[in-house]
Amino acid sequence: MATTSEPQHRASPREWLGLAVLALPTLLLSIDMSVLHLAVPHISESLLPSAPQMLWIIDIYGFMIAGLLVTMGTLGDRIGRRRLLLIGAAAFGVASVIAAYADSPATLIAARAALGIAGATLMPSTLALISNMFQDAKQRGIAIAVWVTMFSVGIALGPVVGGALLEYFWWGSVFLLNVPIMAVLLLAGPRLLPEYRDADAGRLDLTSVVLSLATILPVIYGLKELAKDDPGLLPVLAIVAGLAVGVFFVRRQRGLTSPLIDLRLFRNRALTTALVAMLFSMLIAGGTYLFVTQYLQLVVGLSPLRAGLWLLPAAIALIVTSMLSPVLAGRFAPAHVVAAGLAVSAVGHLTLALVGSEGGLTQLVVGFLLVYAGGGPLIALGTDIVVGSAPPEQAGSASAVSETSTELGMALGVAILGSIGAIVYRSQVTVPEGAAAGDTLATAVAAAERLPGEVGATLLASARAAFTDGLNVIGAISTVITVLLVVAVLTMIRNRPAAPDDAPVDDADVVPARSAS
Repeated sequence: MATTSEPQHRASPREWLGLAVLALPTLLLSIDMSVLHLAVPHISESLLPSAPQMLWIIDIYGFMIAGLLVTMGTLGDRIGRRRLLLIGAAAFGVASVIAAYADSPATLIAARAALGIAGATLMPSTLALISNMFQDAKQRGIAIAVWVTMFSVGIALGPVVGGALLEYFWWGSVFLLNVPIMAVLLLAGPRLLPEYRDADAGRLDLTSVVLSLATILPVIYGLKELAKDDPGLLPVLAIVAGLAVGVFFVRRQRGLTSPLIDLRLFRNRALTTALVAMLFSMLIAGGTYLFVTQYLQLVVGLSPLRAGLWLLPAAIALIVTSMLSPVLAGRFAPAHVVAAGLAVSAVGHLTLALVGSEGGLTQLVVGFLLVYAGGGPLIALGTDIVVGSAPPEQAGSASAVSETSTELGMALGVAILGSIGAIVYRSQVTVPEGAAAGDTLATAVAAAERLPGEVGATLLASARAAFTDGLNVIGAISTVITVLLVVAVLTMIRNRPAAPDDAPVDDADVVPARSAS
């Protein structure tokens, strides 16, 4: 993304009001992620989706965002970043209404895909416009810090707002929440936000766009289908086909003068390590959040509002550690701050791996709090490490790749860990003779309510224990991954003053020891 290298003026009150407008999409997208997980049991009861359909409902949104972020960033440079932001806001509002009143799993999946496409226009446009509006370095740092913090605030508010909506309204209300926020953006945006387009923006390569989606979606489809009983050969073929297309995508990027992703960035070990850490951290966070929210509602038996309140301590911990991390990074090496946070997250995941199906509420809340608290430094400093490790002229590309990594990680977490959890659940659940239950805990709970007392209680106990087994397996896997990330961050990112601007990018493995702000 093109930015002004030298500060030209200090921001006026109009720019700060514009920042408040730009914070709305970030707040909305983070609320939307957490709200939907709380709505899973209600959607399951209303639309009766299969386990793979439920996973598609949850993560097709993230897949479309991840697949199109870089594309939309390039498109914004060409047609105008404010224009793209407003187009995306309008589309997001319309798709939200369609999702709210969906009457089948297929319709909801399609609406969620449309939300993902629209959402992909919002994040790169907001960050690019902030860079244009705040040309003074200190003010820009504050503005970006506010933008990042709004993501954490959305995670904190999502469970409470979503829980309250689900307590008094039907599940579609969580999507209608998007409409007034998008309306404010559409009304205030033209008045408070400047327009910006890059006259030297590269040509948008539509073939690369298609290849990127043809790489991601078949692989995810294959991973989902492998979670089924007797999946057959098709999922394996889909994964192989996606990986094969990925090879063509990489080759095409190498030959383009204006690629969607500049592959030379990945020669930098510090940048690549930070990206991998962000990808896998968001992967395990996405899968963990999915199971924790269902545990609270379907194992403990909490209402959506009470479940949201129990999630609030973890979200507050995330906000606090996210805000403290830049301060700590001013005194300690950023990689050390990130590694320490990941170590705390590992303890949290281990705690979740030991939660039982009875009396496990306190342990679950403490474990989840540690997971989120430990993730704050990576959220706050990860993008700064990526951008700080890249040559100045490639900072925009590095920023887009960073956003793609986090969004893709969240979507992959729901797909991969959700599938693993489903496999464990099906292998452990015992269905009493004469009873019938689906392949998810939500359907088992609904079936148990229709069965005679003892039979229903037996099915419910078995289903809850089997689901908890799945949560334990995910906690154990996440613990191992997080420990490996700690080692990778400490060994692959060396903190010292950045190399001179003319240093070859493939030799760079350092990140400047500076704060995110």
